[in-house]
Formats: sequence, structure tokens, C-alpha cells
Amino acid sequence: MKKKPNLLFVGIDSLRRDRMSLYGYHRLTTPHLDKYAASGAVWNSCFSASIPTTSGYANMLSGHDVFGTGIVGLRHKGSYAPGVKTLPEILRENGYTTSCVGFTGNPASRGFDTYLDFSAWGSWEAGRSHKAENLNDVTIPELRRLAAGNEPFLLFLRHMDPHSPYLPPQPYERIFYSGNELNTKNKSLEKCYAFKPFCDYFYSWFPPGCTDVEYVKAQYDGEVAYMDACIAVITEELKTLGLEEDTLVVFTSDHGETLDEHECWFDHHGLYECTLSVPLAFRYPGKIPGGTRFDDIVTLKDVLPTVLDIMGIDRGGIPMDGRSLLPRMTGGSLEQEPEFYITECTWERKHGWRTPQYKLIRALEPDFHYKSAVELYDLIKDPLELDNIAGKEPGMVKALSDRMDDWIKKREKETGRAAPIVNEIHWHGIEGKGPFQSSDEAYNTMHIGDTKAAQKLQAAMKKEQQ
Repeated sequence: MKKKPNLLFVGIDSLRRDRMSLYGYHRLTTPHLDKYAASGAVWNSCFSASIPTTSGYANMLSGHDVFGTGIVGLRHKGSYAPGVKTLPEILRENGYTTSCVGFTGNPASRGFDTYLDFSAWGSWEAGRSHKAENLNDVTIPELRRLAAGNEPFLLFLRHMDPHSPYLPPQPYERIFYSGNELNTKNKSLEKCYAFKPFCDYFYSWFPPGCTDVEYVKAQYDGEVAYMDACIAVITEELKTLGLEEDTLVVFTSDHGETLDEHECWFDHHGLYECTLSVPLAFRYPGKIPGGTRFDDIVTLKDVLPTVLDIMGIDRGGIPMDGRSLLPRMTGGSLEQEPEFYITECTWERKHGWRTPQYKLIRALEPDFHYKSAVELYDLIKDPLELDNIAGKEPGMVKALSDRMDDWIKKREKETGRAAPIVNEIHWHGIEGKGPFQSSDEAYNTMHIGDTKAAQKLQAAMKKEQQ
């Protein structure tokens, strides 16, 4: 009997689709993935509907939306909603050995047999950060161990490039930048340094005296290129082990990243396209036709049912909110989902509705960027989302609000639970604090001090889950 296919699942944290040469970016940031994905199927319009990390990965690994998972916030307490099964849990029931690298303790990562960690942070003081090489140092031995076993395996990688801090090692620091990042006449980072909630964090990893926003953006691109080169080591090892023809390889991300857009500096909050847009590619020789691209709008909840369908795994009647994309990849049709509900619960608490032309964003409490409580963008006329037309188009605001509210009521009825975003009033993790009453309060309360503080935040989340 032929062994069931293996699964190498590469989840790349904070990777926005439009900074990849795979999707037409003018800088050659992903040469390996460009070539590797060319023999598989690439999806051009995949979105993470519920950001940030915890909710994004929960959608990806369960096949459910936020109503199905019950997970909407970064600092989610507890686990998935009752009755939800995760990818590793389903595969374990089908005889798989499952390993997870770099995602210990997060509620979204429930169900793996083995959890392995690696050093995934850095600071200017500590020097250039070798995050992707650190991941490889853990992953390659684990891949060899799994390959030597008799059971099919799932190896899930949570890549921390290009998550901040952006400190790619040489030569990637200068590969996309040849200017002078210390030019005192350049004032492009002034507003960034003036943003009190994050400025201390930026000072901990920006070069001392850095003035040029383009340097920091080039570091993000350098991180993507560095990550791409390190992923090539893993896929080459897969080939060396003789597993390439028997392994489904998936590439995607939990969410994108905001660089200097919308003054949501170098992080992943704000329900704008740069944060919602993620890559998605599948490669499995003989099962998925190579050299194919698809423009259908899909979201992360579609990933799990697709993976199971490709691998021939019977989900055993387990309900999922997502659709399998395999029929579309093999010449069939796909039920379209052109509009969808979006949520954010990172450093702000918002939800909205996205259609192919319009995006509505509604704040559930004031945010620390002093944005309008209601935002409306015409994505066709204004793809960069620079012109909030909510005041000019009250009829469209009402129409989209009604659509969103009707959908929320429908999902509440189907799941028997209130909308998670509405109940997530302690999303900020500040003990004894409820919703912010003003943007001033949010601005003066929310703060991340340095990279050590970011590590402590993740460590605290991990401890809560143990």
C-alpha cells in the first residue's frame, strides 16, 4: 500500500503579498519561491480576513472563520470554540506524525505531537538577526527524523522573517538599499519616532541615528529575500531525502504588514490591504497542475479543506466554513465568495466588510491612531486607501453596514455564539481595563518598549496556554 502523502506547511509571519517578486514586485525578493511555485498553483487574491497572528493561524489551521473558531484577538485566552478540530488533530487521527516549529504555546497551534522552538527575535544591540537560519537549524534535523519514520508526517513551520525587528544579516541589509540612512537632512522618519506607543520599540532595533524610512522598508524586503534563500535549503533537503514527489508543500502567511502606509508604522494592524493581503501557493507534483494562477478571491479558512482534499484525507463529517480550492486547480469550478467579513484585534478593535470594490471599516472603540470611527474606501478608484469617502457616501456606508450586520446575525444564529469581536473587550491585555473611551486614552495607555517587551508578550501568552 502506498504511504499517504506528507505535508510541509510553511506559515510565514507578516509576509505581505505585494512585496514578493512572485506577485510582480519590482525587487527580486523571492527568486526561489518564484521558481518553486511555478511548478504548482499560485493564488493571486488570498486574504487573511481576521488579523493578527492568533486569529489568522486559527482560521488557517481549522478551516473556520472567527465565528467558527471563537478566536479574534492576539491575546486570546483559552482555546478554540467547542467542536473545532485542527489540522494536526485531523491528521493524527489518520495515522500522521505531526511536528510544529516556532509556534509553541499559541492557542491556534493546538494538537501537534512535537513542538520545537528557535531564536526568533533580535535587537540592534544584539546584532544582525539570523532568524531563518535558526529555524533551519531546528527544522532540518526534524525533517530527517520524520523522513526516517514509517508514518506519513506533517511538518509545520512558523517563519519569523519578515516579522519585525527587520534585521536581516549581510548581504541582505544592503541588497535593496545604497543610500545614507543617517542623512540628517532626511526627515522621513520623524512621524514614526513621534508615535509614542511604538517609538521605544523602534529605537531598540533601528540603527542609531537612522533618518530614512526607505532604509527600514528595504530591511523588510531584505528579510523577505533572506527568508526565501533559507526556505530553499529546506526544499532542497526535501529533494535530497527523496520526498519531493510524495509531499504537498504549502506556502502562506497569517497576515501582511504595514510599513509606512496609513502611519501604522512597521506592524500588522489596520484593516488595510497591505495587512489583509497574503500569499498562497500549493505544490504537489502529479496532483496539482503546475504553472497555474488563479484570481478568485479566497481567504485563509479555505486552506485546511483544500489541504485535506489534495491529500485525500476524509474529514469524517467535520464541518468547516471554508471551501476546497482543489476543484478549481484541476479545471473545475469554484463557488465564489467575492465579499467577506474582516476583523482586527491587535492594537485596535475594529471590524468591517470587504467587497471587490468597497471596504467598510467600523471601530468598536477609539483607536490610538485617531482614525475615523467609520472608514469607507473605493478599492478600484483608490487602491491605496487614501481617501476615506464615508462622509461623501452615507448610502454606501449604510448598505455595507446592513450587509455586515445581517451576516453577523446569520453567523451568530448558526454558531449559537455572539460575534467574538463584540465580546473581546479586554483585547489589549491591560488588567482591569475595559474599552478605551477616547483616542487620547488609547494613545497614552498602549505601549511596547523594546524587543525584550515583545518577547515577554509572547512568553506570557505561551505561559497562559500551558
